Amino acid sequence: MTNTPQPVDGTFTIDVEDYFHVSAFSSMIKPDDWDQYECRIENSTRLILEIAAKQSTLGTFFILGWVAERYPHLVTEIRVAGHEIGCHSQWHQLVYDLGPERFRADLIKSRDTLQNIIGEPVRQYRAPSFSITWRSLWALDILVEEGFDTDSSIYPTRHDRYGIPGSPKGPHIIQTTSGPIREFPGMTASIAGMTIPVGGGGYLRLFPWQLTEKLLRQIRSSGRPLNVYLHPWEVDVDQPQISAPLKSRFRHYQNLSTTAPKLTRMLSQFRLTTMTRALDQALKKASAINSAERPAGHLAIGC
Repeated sequence: MTNTPQPVDGTFTIDVEDYFHVSAFSSMIKPDDWDQYECRIENSTRLILEIAAKQSTLGTFFILGWVAERYPHLVTEIRVAGHEIGCHSQWHQLVYDLGPERFRADLIKSRDTLQNIIGEPVRQYRAPSFSITWRSLWALDILVEEGFDTDSSIYPTRHDRYGIPGSPKGPHIIQTTSGPIREFPGMTASIAGMTIPVGGGGYLRLFPWQLTEKLLRQIRSSGRPLNVYLHPWEVDVDQPQISAPLKSRFRHYQNLSTTAPKLTRMLSQFRLTTMTRALDQALKKASAINSAERPAGHLAIGC
């Protein structure tokens, strides 16, 4: 008798970066100054690891190369716990600001750092602030050329920093000039005819849990897998306060104390796993349904 993997509701992902790395503070804090700030990434990441372990949940940790260089033992700890390792760039710069040559150099440096630590290929990528947009779709070709088979950088919504409105809402395969890549887009839900992000980052902190839970169940019932994400600094209630514009401070600090309890409830109520496993399940399920209806090379689920 063969053991059939239990169905899952979607993927659990962590963007491993600290409070001073975020794009919201990039105009005040430059990468050259990062070493001047208190790094709190170890304790906050371990809190997430503890919550995930208590709920028997594995996920994908997209790790900043800068963090990996300074805390290789943390990368090893995450991998030994059974989680998948993905790349989150080296310097947390927006992809469309880097351009192709600098993007490739940044990607290679961070990928090689992670691979040297864990001793295995790293094939999953998420751009800082989901910054693969219409202006930077060339990045997908570079990802394929550098050995990546999965991306999770496109958000099918409007935002002042990211988003491709109208793009597929569910996992799909994108054919680039360099070959195919699997895309697991940011998660959105519909409220009053509007498409809004849900279930991750600031949206998890800002929305009351009852609303988030309702929207997650709505997405699941539609046939789309969940794509939950958050950052270690979002469970760090004692992090230093950065002097920044009101909008940036609101996005960053609002409801930090609610993140860990909401994460615990989410992992207890939804079956989440690594991005590779969730994508394998979603695309396999979609293949028989959509292959005859979609153009060759573009397979999607729950669009």
